[in-house]
Formats: sequence, structure tokens, C-alpha cells
Amino acid sequence: MNILLRCLVILLLPLLIGACENRTLRALPPDGVILAFGDSLTAGVGAKENESYPAVLAHLSGRKVINAGDSGELTAEGRKRLARVMEAHSPDLLLLLEGGNDILRNRALLQTKANLAAMIELAHANGTEVVLIGVPEKNLFSRVAPIYAELAEEYELVFIPDLVSDLLRNPEYKSDRIHLNAAGYRAMAEEVLAVLRKHGALE
Repeated sequence: MNILLRCLVILLLPLLIGACENRTLRALPPDGVILAFGDSLTAGVGAKENESYPAVLAHLSGRKVINAGDSGELTAEGRKRLARVMEAHSPDLLLLLEGGNDILRNRALLQTKANLAAMIELAHANGTEVVLIGVPEKNLFSRVAPIYAELAEEYELVFIPDLVSDLLRNPEYKSDRIHLNAAGYRAMAEEVLAVLRKHGALE
């Protein structure tokens, strides 16, 4: 049954992603805070500190972007950490990019999904909107893991599905097998900025 359900989700993935296209975000005030939360791809491993995607996004957008990336973190750890980080910064918007280490270490996807769901619910309970960034599966084609589209649909989130997988398939954007270089993080920041503008968070 799980295999059949998984196949169904994969078949419906384009429809689920399409539904996310029409969702809107509240306009961020000039002093609004964006919290970029995740693991090494958020921390910026493979580039200098000022070349991470949150740092570049802050420069491009002119808004305060907190880099809350913790290299090597699992979603179970992020689930515990997020509450402290949100309390410290009171963000208006959460950019959630987490789960890659769960996938690389073959953790159960249902538990990864539950941990991500708890993070999303925590943000919503605090009045913080969430943009979910998909993480690729560990396979030859490296498309986004289906749990991310499922979460985006269940919680009606703005969703960026294939950004990470697309960048990691381009050698010009990689510092190693699983991390980006400065050019890759800049490309990520530019795409995130375009999504925030498209959905109304930024002008």
C-alpha cells in the first residue's frame, strides 16, 4: 500500500506543485525578519560566510535575513532547535530547507515528514508564514522527495520544489557532491528572491 501511495504522489506531483503557484504571502514590512532555517545548505558550507544564500538574499532584498543553518543537522534536531531560534528572532517569514541529512542517512521518510510538519505547525502557531524548499531524493535522478509536495499541499505553503536538485546537477554550482559553491548559493538566493516577489512577500 505504501508503494502504491508513493507512486500516486509521484504521478500527482505536477498537480500538487501547480496548486502552490497561486498561493500568496503577506507583504513583509520594511523591518520584517526572514528566518532561513536548515542545515549545511543554509549555513553555506562550500563558500564564505558572506556568500551563503541567506547573506546574498539579505543583500539583494535589503531585508534582514537570519542565517539559522546548522551543518549536519537532522530534522529531529531541527524540530527541537526551531522553537529557540524563533523565540530569539520573532521572524515574519520562515524559509525551511531541511531534511537532506535524513535522506542521506536513510532515515524513515515518514518520521522526517512528521518532524517537518511539526516545524511548520510551530511557525504557523507563532503567526510566521512558511516557504518550503524541497530536498532531492538520494537516487540517480535526484528529484524532490515526495514528502515535500505532500507537506506543501497539506499546509497550503508556497513551495520551491526543484531548486536544490537543479543546482546540484550543475557542476558549475557545486563545491562538492552535496554542497554548493558561491555561484550556486547566489543562484539559490536569486531564485528565492524571485519566488518571494512572485507571491507578494517582496516588491
